[in-house]
Amino acid sequence: MTATAERPAAEVGKDRRRKEDQRLVTGRTRWTDNLTLPGMVHLAMVRSPFAHAKISSIDASAAKSAPNVVGVFTGADFGDELGVCINAWPITPEQVTPNHSPMPADRVAFAGEIVAVVVARTAAEARDAAELVDVEYDELPAALDLKEAANDTVLSHPDSGTNKSALWVFDSGEAGTGGDVEQAITKARADGIVIEREYRQQRLIPAFMEPRSVVVDPTGEQLTMWSATQIPHILRFALAATTGVPESKIRVIAPDVGGGFGGKLQATPEEWIAWAVARRIQKPVKYTETRSESLQSAHHGRDQWQKLTLAATKDGTVTGFKVDLLADLGAYVAIVGGGVPVLGAFMFNAIYKFPSYRFSCQTVLTNKAWTDAYRGAGRPEATYAVERIMDELAAEVGADPLEIREKNWIPHEEFPFTTVAGLTYDSGNYEAATAKAKAMFDYDALRAEQKKRRDAGDPVQLGIGISTFTEMCGLAPSRVLGTLDYGAGGWEHASVRMLATGKVEVVTGTSAHGQGHETAFSQIVADRLGVPFEDVEILHGDTQVSHKGLDTYGSRSLTVGGEALVRAADKVIEKAKPIAAHLLEANVDDVEFSAGTFSVKGTDQGKTIQEIALSTFAAHDYPEGIEPNIDAESTYDPVNFSFPHGTHLCAMEVDTETGQTTMRKYVACDDIGTIINPLIVSGQVHGGLVQGIAQALWEEAVYDDSGTLVSGSFVDYLLPTAADTISFDIDHTTSPSTTNSLGTKGVGEAGTIASTPAVVNAIVDAVRHRGVTDILMPCTPERVWKAINSSGPGGSTEAAAMPHFDTEEPGTSSTEGAGA
Repeated sequence: MTATAERPAAEVGKDRRRKEDQRLVTGRTRWTDNLTLPGMVHLAMVRSPFAHAKISSIDASAAKSAPNVVGVFTGADFGDELGVCINAWPITPEQVTPNHSPMPADRVAFAGEIVAVVVARTAAEARDAAELVDVEYDELPAALDLKEAANDTVLSHPDSGTNKSALWVFDSGEAGTGGDVEQAITKARADGIVIEREYRQQRLIPAFMEPRSVVVDPTGEQLTMWSATQIPHILRFALAATTGVPESKIRVIAPDVGGGFGGKLQATPEEWIAWAVARRIQKPVKYTETRSESLQSAHHGRDQWQKLTLAATKDGTVTGFKVDLLADLGAYVAIVGGGVPVLGAFMFNAIYKFPSYRFSCQTVLTNKAWTDAYRGAGRPEATYAVERIMDELAAEVGADPLEIREKNWIPHEEFPFTTVAGLTYDSGNYEAATAKAKAMFDYDALRAEQKKRRDAGDPVQLGIGISTFTEMCGLAPSRVLGTLDYGAGGWEHASVRMLATGKVEVVTGTSAHGQGHETAFSQIVADRLGVPFEDVEILHGDTQVSHKGLDTYGSRSLTVGGEALVRAADKVIEKAKPIAAHLLEANVDDVEFSAGTFSVKGTDQGKTIQEIALSTFAAHDYPEGIEPNIDAESTYDPVNFSFPHGTHLCAMEVDTETGQTTMRKYVACDDIGTIINPLIVSGQVHGGLVQGIAQALWEEAVYDDSGTLVSGSFVDYLLPTAADTISFDIDHTTSPSTTNSLGTKGVGEAGTIASTPAVVNAIVDAVRHRGVTDILMPCTPERVWKAINSSGPGGSTEAAAMPHFDTEEPGTSSTEGAGA
């Protein structure tokens, strides 16, 4: 082999169709529910219809007599053997954390909580028998309204004595990262501007495509669990920690997983129950939830009240920002549930040079499904609040909203920049992203059209919404997480194995559930080692194969897991180098590596890394003192987060006579650092946009006064389809991250974070001249119409005659509009 061999085409930056898609689109998938093991039985859960009740008695005799029923079990049957569902992030030492049994024996705390499990030969027989389990309840008062629960009007867990779980506070004055926000507000009241607003983040449901499913095989020396989970490694640890089974005896496999969006970042009661039943009966068991069970009992997201106070000078320069949150945890403190709003604490200052800042969050327990991470996890909530109130500041000053943002944002010359929240943004260029977005959007022409419609009194008004966002990605620096009392680290592990045939096996501790890891990681390794893309195989999601890892969430897979891959691949090259030098009869210092080939400087002689792999395998001729092995691994722990950013612009048309909204145009210009695969990035951005837009326009989890989820099916919980959205215009600017060698930043959550405020800002902008400053999400036609026709700031809408709508908006039993 000569050193002048043709260099493989660069993989990083290339549009590659996903390796994974062939088996996905041809039905050769490995979903958990596809698994069938010899002698396997099926589980069905008996769930409480009440939001809060004592369990008086459970009569399972009829169910036990049903055809092919193997057994019926309750929480009392297992005791401590059942384990507990864990909270890995107690945000304060004083946090109130009710015990979360997977199957309580005495009291239920939300509608849908499991009180018994039926085991039968088939899933249908198990479900039929579950209907025969007779449970007597003594219903208790339920804490349902977040604000009332914060006042302990009704206790969700009477033994706790309060619904208040934890109060977490950050103050820039006390932390030394900025000034005193109260002084800034006082000064602004005297000679500047103070804006006070209260925004609602409605409750959402992750609504992943594949329902949760779990299979447990207790036979043999090792217990194996297959689960539709985002976190196989964390799940393995949690099982060992709470059930007493040694971790070495547990294998967890996440096969193909059909989406998660944070909704499968959980240690679920169903997993623990399946585990306990399988151990008890010594047979493989399977449980797959129905869609209605998923919507009712899988964890929910968001659900906050945000009280904001912004201080500024008369020209619109922000001098202080104060945030007070109420966050609904639901019935229990989930695995990272209390920490989700804390993540947002570092992002309320967004891209701006706020000189003072105070954040406080009171987490509250209620009798609803527990909440936890949902795509963005704390950062969409923060971005929504700050981007909404920046529009309010622009309206107060009488300036263009983009001008107000530019006046307050961090100029690109000032990076790296330490923010008032204490984080150091390593890179960014808000000017470049905004300039490109404005050009794509034809901003000035749309503003001119808006003025023309307004001057003409057109019943269909045009609004322009802006969202200039940043986010902290790559949930990782272990030392930082430690200071926040997070229960785990943030490192990631990878190994690269050179096979004798020249192929490459890559093992990653991240766990894909639709992101395209197998494709993007193959591109990275192919470039690094100079081997064909097709020769790289990515292994993941099995704790027996990938023995170390911290899984996938928080846009960490590329920025943390990808960097671990790079470092492992570089170690392979370094280990191969002395062997190559020996085979080339050269000094190791004279050997260089490029495009997959080791060559001697100044000569045309060389050997490919595949040839070195074969020679190492044969081990006939290699240097003394060096082992015949060039495989390598790396554990990477970043020193900082990464900070993607972007400018999103949205044009919405609002029919002022009916409240109907129509999206006219949407432009997203994101800076996500180095792009590995533009095709995958486009898919991530488009999907994220739709989820964020859905929060603004359609989605809401609604409970009735008794605590029953009334949006418990896709008839009532409104998810958009392609027919409900338009074609988005997306592009990118690039300011590479300086915290990893690839320069990547993360993209999985960007669209969701940015799009919600862009849409709502556009709707409000369209009708601001009618006195509207806010509309509760989702902005249904009914809510928009009521806001327009409100009798005044916060006034009653009852006197206005409402137009007839042919169809009701699903999932919107709360219909009040906010005209402020």
